[in-house]
Amino acid sequence: MDVVGRVSGRRRWSDAEKLEILAEAFRPGVRVCDVIARREVSSSLIYTWRKQLREGQLAGVMPSLPVFAEVRVAEPVAPAPQSAPCPSSGLIQIDLPDGVRVSVDAHVDAGALARVLSVLR
Repeated sequence: MDVVGRVSGRRRWSDAEKLEILAEAFRPGVRVCDVIARREVSSSLIYTWRKQLREGQLAGVMPSLPVFAEVRVAEPVAPAPQSAPCPSSGLIQIDLPDGVRVSVDAHVDAGALARVLSVLR
């Protein structure tokens, strides 16, 4: 009976094999450690190859460039004017001199409102 274990000695991996293993190892939902065990590759090699891939050191692969998100600056949108509340709704609006408006309903706790207003003044 022959027992075959890990390959002894150094193995030579072609760039195509490296790319295939990297694609498998970093596929969404795949655990790198599972690919390492299945392919009998050391974890340090996987990450060395990934660095080489990013730097364009594998044959036929261009170095990857940083990826940026496109940003567009839009004109600010003016808020829609609010209609005045109906007096029968029980809503109280307090306009402070600095332009701050506090709106509360008729059932507001007077002590809590006083504390809020003291902070805003």
